[in-house]
Amino acid sequence: MLAHLRPALVLLLVLTGVTGFVYPLLSTAIAQAAFPEQANGSLVRKDGRVVGSALLGQPFDDPRYFWGRPSATSPVPYAGQASAGSHLGPTNPALAEVVKARIDALRAADPERAAPVPVDLVTASGSGLDPHISPAAAEHQVRRVARARGLPEDEVRRLVARHTEVRLLGLLGEPHVNVLLLNLALDGVR
Repeated sequence: MLAHLRPALVLLLVLTGVTGFVYPLLSTAIAQAAFPEQANGSLVRKDGRVVGSALLGQPFDDPRYFWGRPSATSPVPYAGQASAGSHLGPTNPALAEVVKARIDALRAADPERAAPVPVDLVTASGSGLDPHISPAAAEHQVRRVARARGLPEDEVRRLVARHTEVRLLGLLGEPHVNVLLLNLALDGVR
């Protein structure tokens, strides 16, 4: 029996060393060498202080800022450890109530805005952590943000255009705006 047990234990130790130590260390070293910013979380700094990550949404509810997609994580919004969708299907009445409440909040923040609300401002992404909104969602908020900051709408639109990321290689994905980076740029104006 010892003849059968010994090779199994040796293999267990070897594979534990390879998959539990060597592979993670090698992967980390390659990532740090090739993509150090991404490997460290794509952290965004302002005045030498970390203010967030370009990969995770943040809650903004001040009218002076652009608002991102709603977060599906709870009890804390945009909590990376709780990444998940809302699990509310299109026929679920709870989803309709949540969407209506979000539309009402957007309408209350800019009562003169009669245009339809872009869907990404009222529905969470699959992960509940998305830091991006569509250019249409940003445009929907330009007047509110410009008024709250006392800025011309055209100036705010130019900032949105500067922070609109296009399709990768001109083919993959959709144009989008990183809300955190846009809001930090807004803070730098006047």
